Amino acid sequence: MATVELDKPVPDFAAQATSQKDIVLSKLKGWKIVLYFYPKDSTPGCTTEGLDFRDYYDDFLKAKTLIFGISKDILKSHEQFKAQYQFPFELISDTDAYLCQMFDVIQPLNMYGKQIQGVERSTFLIDSNGILRKEWRKVRVNGHVEEVLEAAEAID
Repeated sequence: MATVELDKPVPDFAAQATSQKDIVLSKLKGWKIVLYFYPKDSTPGCTTEGLDFRDYYDDFLKAKTLIFGISKDILKSHEQFKAQYQFPFELISDTDAYLCQMFDVIQPLNMYGKQIQGVERSTFLIDSNGILRKEWRKVRVNGHVEEVLEAAEAID
């Protein structure tokens, strides 16, 4: 499988998401897309990141930008996470790690002193023509969403 590259078209994909939606990248042409990958529903950093995207959601819409959170959690977990924190955007379930592999976010992580393979917190900004314009890897949550919004407002 090819991985994504900056300034190149992102391969089309279809994925199951919350609210019983199937997200198909090619059907979102005309919108900028933020895909943010996170390790696990309802954990402190992932909750904070989701809340930040929630709090800036209207600003992203004004910038013609849709937001999708992605983790390997199952849809039931995503639905609970989304409802608990009133996320206005959909969460994509990537249980087979297809998107995680496409975006190369499965990385060795240190968890309580042990090396594991996990989802590295990462965000990708796709322009309205489906071209990957910006990526953030090894994301630190504080201030990140504001930086993504600024980048989304600056393209197209």
